[in-house]
Amino acid sequence: MGSNQVLTEVHLTSLPKLAEGKVRDLYSVDDKTLLFVTTDRISAYDVVMKNGVPDKGALLTLQSVHWFKVLSEKVPGLKTHFLTTDVPAAVSPAEAQLIRNRSMQVRKLKVFPLEAIVRGYITGSAWKEYKAHGTVHGTPLPPGLKECEAIPGGPIYTPSTKAPLGQHDENISREQAASIVGPQHASRIEELALRVFRAGQEYALERGIIIADTKFEFGLDEATGDVVLVDEVLTSDSSRMWPKDKYEPGRDQESFDKQFLRNWLTENGLKGKEGVEVPQDVLRATADRYREVFRRLTGKTLEEALQG
Repeated sequence: MGSNQVLTEVHLTSLPKLAEGKVRDLYSVDDKTLLFVTTDRISAYDVVMKNGVPDKGALLTLQSVHWFKVLSEKVPGLKTHFLTTDVPAAVSPAEAQLIRNRSMQVRKLKVFPLEAIVRGYITGSAWKEYKAHGTVHGTPLPPGLKECEAIPGGPIYTPSTKAPLGQHDENISREQAASIVGPQHASRIEELALRVFRAGQEYALERGIIIADTKFEFGLDEATGDVVLVDEVLTSDSSRMWPKDKYEPGRDQESFDKQFLRNWLTENGLKGKEGVEVPQDVLRATADRYREVFRRLTGKTLEEALQG
């Protein structure tokens, strides 16, 4: 069974902590290896909520692991940072028990300071921009599109900066992205982001899920020059996902992601506010959505996945 315990803080004494993000904590294993630990924290509008979502860390970790395997098969030449879900030998037994199934060892790479955002549908901030200016990320789109309609011509790449914790990412042009990471790497990041997104969309659609948009992160293997897919991949935290059988352009969609939480925050005047304690029914409803998308994508419930 999944645990009823909600883990929002992790303090490993066995390994040095390198960083703490909105959801993940990062530890050093050795010169070439990092440990990602995914907590049950949840953020919305760049702010972390006071309480967390049950089993979220395990759901995100195991869903990303599933995607790394699927996408490596579907996207020729794709390299990922994933190594194993085994807990490092240096971690004490008690701490290993705490982080099992919510952690993974990954390759230590130089991460590009870009959010590689891909949009397949016109929703969220893209819809607001389109309504106001007829553009998405500054790119003109045909008039008369409806909210949540597929973007004509297929998914588009809309990069942003990767801001430090507590600051907001900023949309940037592809030219600005090239100036930050260099033209060669920028081109490869864009190419991979679009290929991975399309492969993920196709796989998910066969399982009744529309992936509307997502954000990827990439790193550089300095030894080989390879651009490598890192961080989490196509999770309910990093993507907008909708049930295919309930999809209807012209309105906001039911979702398998944290849009439910975003909507609750907006409706209650709490968008962007610090220290928000989310009601248990909203957390449970969010957890149910994360669990359902996990089941559809992996073919297993979380409990079945945890049993191996």
